[in-house]
Amino acid sequence: MRVLVVEDDLDVARQVAETLRQARYVVDVAHDGEEGCFLGDSEPYDTVILDLGLPRLDGLSVLRQWRQAGRDMPVLILTARDTWREKVAGLRAGADDYLAKPFELEEMLARVEALIRRSSGQASPLLTYGPLSLDAGSARLTVAGRPVELTALEFRTLAHLMRHQDRVVSKTELTEHLYDQDFDRDSNVIEVLINRLRKKLGPDLIKTHRGLGYRLAVPEDG
Repeated sequence: MRVLVVEDDLDVARQVAETLRQARYVVDVAHDGEEGCFLGDSEPYDTVILDLGLPRLDGLSVLRQWRQAGRDMPVLILTARDTWREKVAGLRAGADDYLAKPFELEEMLARVEALIRRSSGQASPLLTYGPLSLDAGSARLTVAGRPVELTALEFRTLAHLMRHQDRVVSKTELTEHLYDQDFDRDSNVIEVLINRLRKKLGPDLIKTHRGLGYRLAVPEDG
């Protein structure tokens, strides 16, 4: 899962990014509204954490531009202006949730997790498919009741496939959601990750659609 943090306070941005990375998210950080607006408009994110009081372009303007351009990723706004008017303005501009500063990092993380679940149609942090059961909150996986250890990259790959289990997920989409914008997207790391997952999950649970991508498939699918 990939998150964009747009925050001009360097300490807050660092703490938020570190917390998200420890929770196995890929994180891009922008420190002003113009850079944040560009990244949110050009890169695919599972969610965005957006401060309202930004230099160069304020957070509400950034959010309005995204929504007018059809960018529908969930957005959690941060504001030091703890008034109901600011909250209402953010929600009416297209925000999905808000958090007033100062805030607990654990609460921020829980709200991000909830936004991602909601956007993918999941009410529970537990993702299931066939014999797979993945707890997105604790990053624990069981296969037919047997615990299986995953690396951070393997976890993010499988979680994305499970959140989109009803369709084929392209290599490009996986790359965009697993790595930051500086990653070499022509590398074969996705194929390596899929092969590693097949060794841990069984060879038939991830099906390759040549030229299209990958899809979860129980063995009976053929």
